[in-house]
Amino acid sequence: QVQLVESGGGLVQAGGSLRLSCVASGNIFRINVMGWYRQAPGKQRELVAVITSGGSTNYADSVKGRFTISRDNAKNTVYLQMNSLKPEDTAVYYCNARQCIGGCRDYWGQGTQVTVSS
Repeated sequence: QVQLVESGGGLVQAGGSLRLSCVASGNIFRINVMGWYRQAPGKQRELVAVITSGGSTNYADSVKGRFTISRDNAKNTVYLQMNSLKPEDTAVYYCNARQCIGGCRDYWGQGTQVTVSS
């Protein structure tokens, strides 16, 4: 089992910045990909950004150039630096870890609320 604990959400004005953190604990062996997803009210959960254990990244088009994902493997932590925030970034942000031992399994954090006021 892998446990994920997020922190760093909150209320910010448009144009502001927030940094989300997610710490993984438990059986963290072979966590290949970590990332952030978000879900706004009435919408499906969507990918925001992911990063592999080797450091390769992928971003949703809507956040490219504004958000940066990074990973500290020694601390088992993934970060999401969010700059130039927009009201449409308002959502619950979830940390994800994909562990592949034989097959692959996804783990999720409890979510952290990000609210951007106009």
